[in-house]
Amino acid sequence: MPSVRSSRVSSPTWRNWAGNQRAVPRRVLAPRGTEEVAAAVRDAAARGLTVRMTGTGHSFTGAAVAEGVLLRPDRLTAVRSVDTASGLVTVEAGLPLHRLNRLLDEHGLALANMGDIQEQTVAGALQTGTHGTGRDVAGLASQVAALELVLADGSTVTCSRTERPELFDAARVGLGALGVVTAVTWQTVPAFRLQAREEPMHWEEVLARLDELADANEHFEFYWFPHTEGCLTKRNNRTDRAAPLPAVRHWLDDEFLSNAVFGMLQRLTRRVPAAVGPVNAVSARALGARTYSDTSYKVFTSPRRVRFKEQEYAIPREHLVATLRELRTLFARRDWRISFPIEVRVLPPEDAWLSMAYGRRTAFIAVHVYHRNPHEDYFRGVEELMTAVGGRPHWGKLHTRDAAYLEKVYPRFADFTALRDELDPERRFANRYIAQVLGR
Repeated sequence: MPSVRSSRVSSPTWRNWAGNQRAVPRRVLAPRGTEEVAAAVRDAAARGLTVRMTGTGHSFTGAAVAEGVLLRPDRLTAVRSVDTASGLVTVEAGLPLHRLNRLLDEHGLALANMGDIQEQTVAGALQTGTHGTGRDVAGLASQVAALELVLADGSTVTCSRTERPELFDAARVGLGALGVVTAVTWQTVPAFRLQAREEPMHWEEVLARLDELADANEHFEFYWFPHTEGCLTKRNNRTDRAAPLPAVRHWLDDEFLSNAVFGMLQRLTRRVPAAVGPVNAVSARALGARTYSDTSYKVFTSPRRVRFKEQEYAIPREHLVATLRELRTLFARRDWRISFPIEVRVLPPEDAWLSMAYGRRTAFIAVHVYHRNPHEDYFRGVEELMTAVGGRPHWGKLHTRDAAYLEKVYPRFADFTALRDELDPERRFANRYIAQVLGR
């Protein structure tokens, strides 16, 4: 049996990226492979401890909080296989998305769709349902061909659409509650370029054209700057043309304006809340129109250096426009001063049981606050609006929903919890957040 002691590391306080979650686990281990993960799970069972594997801490909920044994995936980053003919690529759970993207590009491959942050580990992003925006291509869970997991009894299993298919459908967005994901096999596509067209647009024009814009583009999203009429729309479509942003323009837009200046404005509005409206108006105008073409992952993703807290809900697509109008009405009724833009994205149906887009065309509405600002009243008001239309909270983003609510909005929720009862009856992979959303 591989030694657990050999991979043990110091046990400092763990904090997530936003700084709103913390833990002091009993033990911290950095396993060097699947066998050491299995040994750690068996050892935790013998000690009566729970086990969670953390990634880079980009979840705002307590999904990654480890109260017993914290497994760090720093050494689980191997690339096991790359098959350029089939597009199947198997990597270990701790490989960061940005390294996966570069690896795929080197082999003429790519993920078909992804979110706008690439700092997460592949397993962390997958287990919490990271999705992106797309008309035809769905999120990360729909791009997985197979998973390797260590179960609560210390055994290692693989699952796919043909091998243990129910486990596969449950575990792709499994919250780490069914087992520790140790490797992911991705179904990639040939590398491609995207043309990005970013354009300011008036609120009423966006809402009037929302279905048109979402249906006419492979990837569409927009940001609304609260307390203003300003929106920034983003349309990404495949192209054969390479026309990347000049280095100076990239630095000016994506580093200086979107990070350095935006961070300064967040600190200003924290001290002077009355400045939020004028600052948002300036921000909406500062991010002007631009068009460029580049490797897909360079268009999908952007650097995010200003820390924030986030809540995101997935609602039926047909309720999107009415919900956005009601959200804006809430701003008129409530004393909110919100300096972060609100993000809107869309996705086709997915088949992973706990995907936020399971079984329906979905729209996502994400709200943010600067990480040092209070969020409770704002997020609570938005959550009430989203749950009124059957919204499903993002597993990695702040919400207050529990199992009693979630079983009503996820058709396969009972199947998931039954499988959990079978695989982890002693709740080896539980923590307080998992108990909240899945029940005991």
